[in-house]
Amino acid sequence: MTNATPPRDHDDSAALAERIRQAGADGTPLRIVGGDTRYFYGREVVANVLTTHEHCGISFYDPIELVVSVRAGTPLAELEATLAAQGQMLPFEPPRYGMASTVGGMVATGLSGPRRPWAGSVRDFVLGTRVINHEGIEQRFGGEVMKNVAGYDLSRLMVGAQGTLGLISEVSFKVLPQPGAIHSLHLELPLDEAQRRLAEWGREPLPISAATWLEGALHLRLEGGPSSVAATRARIGGDDLDNDFWNALRDQRLNFFTAGSLPLWRLSLPHRAPSLELAGIDEREMIHDWAGAQRWLRADLDAEIVCRAAKAAGGHATCYGPRPDAVEPFTPLPEVLLKYHRNLKAQLDPKGIFNPGRLYAAF
Repeated sequence: MTNATPPRDHDDSAALAERIRQAGADGTPLRIVGGDTRYFYGREVVANVLTTHEHCGISFYDPIELVVSVRAGTPLAELEATLAAQGQMLPFEPPRYGMASTVGGMVATGLSGPRRPWAGSVRDFVLGTRVINHEGIEQRFGGEVMKNVAGYDLSRLMVGAQGTLGLISEVSFKVLPQPGAIHSLHLELPLDEAQRRLAEWGREPLPISAATWLEGALHLRLEGGPSSVAATRARIGGDDLDNDFWNALRDQRLNFFTAGSLPLWRLSLPHRAPSLELAGIDEREMIHDWAGAQRWLRADLDAEIVCRAAKAAGGHATCYGPRPDAVEPFTPLPEVLLKYHRNLKAQLDPKGIFNPGRLYAAF
């Protein structure tokens, strides 16, 4: 017998809508907060706090149809536990950053974990959303099946928008079954050899679901049917690796992330991007995640230099912190894209009350 506290289930949308209506009438900006575990990701917002903490609970779940709808303030841990009880999961493996992490924050930041290149991103699994707009009206976009998504898909537009376009009140996701077998491997390989092997394996239907190189070794995760995983394990070789490694990487609990005080940069690059031209930086001291498409760097370098190097390699850079006040977290947008972002903000949030300046100072 257990005394575990049951998950909370409360629809607070009416109170949230009233707060937003009042803020719109007064022209008062709002800083939207769930668990506040992702505060480091983006620019600081100075505004009145609007919390979604009381707006929580799973409103709909059909394990047969692989669909779940959940309110924004629901702890991510609760959602994952509910899915796990049915042998299911969020395939994009979102980073949690602590037990207070919420579903709304997960969607608003749009961050995915080690499985992302093989399974897809947060945006790929959002079926629909409920959003409270600047007038305090709750609107529904998309639905609970893929065929309901048509026209201009505002549901997925909310993913990664950091709450700048409206308050996400509820999200519907497609979920997937957990894999039948999981096995992780550790292979002592130099970086260039690891990249060569990954490119070779990538041309075959192998059950690889995560690939990361750090500290002189390639770390692999195999997921799928037991026979497929066993055959691939025997073929690739290497030493066994504790599967919890991927949780530590996903939640940034590895020593690379927790030790030191230098700024942390995430570089999003093409898989086969060459080594970056950064003076004094040895790529062997970086983490190469997503088979090299996501690289983590700790360095005290000028932001313009890092962004320029990432752009030259075909990608972009994001500063997770700590960072000087003058350093923007995200790579500056080209003027044409900035225009579209600014116009979109003006259409969906004409009074600028939702998380102003969270992404870029211009909006």
